[in-house]
Amino acid sequence: MKDRVGIVGVGLMGHGIARNVVAHGYTLTALEHPGNQPLEELTQQGAKTTPSLKALAEASDIVILCVTGSPEVEAVLTQGGGVLEGLRAGSVVIDCSTSVPASTARMAEAVTAVGSSFIDAPMTRTAQHAREGRLNLLVGGDAEVLAGVRPVLECFAESIVHAGPVGAGHALKLLHNFVSLGAAAVIAEAAACAARVAIDPSLFVEVLSGGGGGGAALDRMRPYIIDRDPTGLQFYMSNALKDLRYYVEMASDQRAFHEIADSVASTLRLGVQEAGPRALVPELASLLTERVEPI
Repeated sequence: MKDRVGIVGVGLMGHGIARNVVAHGYTLTALEHPGNQPLEELTQQGAKTTPSLKALAEASDIVILCVTGSPEVEAVLTQGGGVLEGLRAGSVVIDCSTSVPASTARMAEAVTAVGSSFIDAPMTRTAQHAREGRLNLLVGGDAEVLAGVRPVLECFAESIVHAGPVGAGHALKLLHNFVSLGAAAVIAEAAACAARVAIDPSLFVEVLSGGGGGGAALDRMRPYIIDRDPTGLQFYMSNALKDLRYYVEMASDQRAFHEIADSVASTLRLGVQEAGPRALVPELASLLTERVEPI
């Protein structure tokens, strides 16, 4: 029989994950939460819902967490009536959120203490890839535990990389997001300066594409730079800022250099302050174009 799956966090990414798990014939229970995307598509496919974290864990062999970050993961697991209270021996918690590795280690210990297993499996790629079942997963945890849950992960991922022990997946995700979001912020700042010196946006993108500025970050920023279409990178600036803060925290814990990350975080913080938490990362280009720096 297939494992029973529970999911906490049916947002932009979690909805695609849940949709594919159900489509592959798994029994799914989703947590009812105000931050969810509409659940009708899932319930029409046979998914169940519950407002109780404990009940969700009791009904599941595998619990997938797809929430904002470390504070939310800790709350979901440890609050009264939370997932830890409902886990049964032999269950597995899969944390697909983006979290600080130090917190991940603590939560893994808490899950292990009740007789269950924990792996971190943060995602790269976009909500569209989640819907298509084509995410990339960076997994930290025991290889045997990963092997046991791999069939579920393969429902929504086309690439699964075992990064190392618990926490390694989250560490690798933070490294990835620093580079990818840092590149997007650099491109946004350059696009703003290009506008000031009257360089045509299409020419700006064309020249970058043909040289050292080409790549995934430019491809995702291109629609906004040329046509003010932000859908190429549907990632909230507030989430980007959170990820950069987590990266700086991880680097600081390891006494690693992080001056560039500090600057990227500062730029994203400005974007959130001026455009709000729901502004998308590509919108940084126009915000910086409009901003006049003091002499």
